[in-house]
Amino acid sequence: MINILDIGASADEIFTALMQGGGVIVPNQISHDLADKVSDELRPHFVEQGHKFENDFNGYKTLRLSGILGLSRTSADIIAHDLVLQVADAVLKPHCDVYRIGSSTAIEILPGEGNQILHRDDNIYPIPLANIEYQMSAMWALDDFTVENGATRVVPGSHDMRDVEGIPESDVVQAVMPKGSVLFYLGSTIHGGGANRSDAPRHGLITTYSLGWLRQEENQYLSVPREIADSYPEKVRRLMGYQSHGVLGVYPNDPDGNWYEA
Repeated sequence: MINILDIGASADEIFTALMQGGGVIVPNQISHDLADKVSDELRPHFVEQGHKFENDFNGYKTLRLSGILGLSRTSADIIAHDLVLQVADAVLKPHCDVYRIGSSTAIEILPGEGNQILHRDDNIYPIPLANIEYQMSAMWALDDFTVENGATRVVPGSHDMRDVEGIPESDVVQAVMPKGSVLFYLGSTIHGGGANRSDAPRHGLITTYSLGWLRQEENQYLSVPREIADSYPEKVRRLMGYQSHGVLGVYPNDPDGNWYEA
């Protein structure tokens, strides 16, 4: 099963449970009002462009949005959530000077969608390095996540790098959690979206945080307009990638002064 911690769990407690089990749920970390505001800001974008990522992997009854910081200003309160960043510090900073958003995706699983293919997020990178997590993910429940509506499927302990093929269904559990809760999982943990057998959509916001010396999965500089990026606090701009990693990514002649040393 997925470890479920108390509401007031510390970053150290979350980190310990995450590294032991590959995934951990911490309930009720944001208010329903905040979750609803993000959902409301994303609603017109789901209607307008939510179908553009449909394929065999993402599903054909699942709506997705990328470039979230360009679509929902309130989402910054979730993406740059203090507890999430404290846990990301513990997971990633032993292997990098700074980390940044790998991708941020809003997901609406519609009734009738089936189970997503089980996978590891770290498999986007071609060369695995032993004992180094490339990414950490935070999946926020913008609705209640239930067995019926497609709560994220996770294989606890699968950060041991077992083969994704042939995972028995008995090893798969669902991240059932109330609205406002967060599921942390490692980039090496096997997971996938669940089947929605209910009569209502299921909404979530997933952000991956990746080592600063890796290529981002989603190019934040192009997906979020520069004028919007510039309007965010420095902490958020840094997460988007507006910072160097040592001598990597240096842009010393930026006329707007929005490039930061690590």
